[in-house]
Amino acid sequence: MNEDDLIDSMQTSAGMTGLFSIVVTLLAIIFSWMLIQEFKWESLFRNPRSPKARMLQVVLSVIIGYLLARFVLDYWGWSSLLKGFVE
Repeated sequence: MNEDDLIDSMQTSAGMTGLFSIVVTLLAIIFSWMLIQEFKWESLFRNPRSPKARMLQVVLSVIIGYLLARFVLDYWGWSSLLKGFVE
């Protein structure tokens, strides 16, 4: 394996890791959006379908989804590091 093949392999691996991270993050945001929809927003807003209420729901979904995705990705990374420890 020459130097160019090694660089291409590393770039492909980095690209796949980035794509995987994006997909996990988007799925976590969608999951948190579905969970947030179950909350009774009438207790916080007079009109829970107003643009301000919806914007708060979107922001909360992104924050919660990002934190969830970060946990999943960190856990995935840590568990993949354990393979070298066991072998």
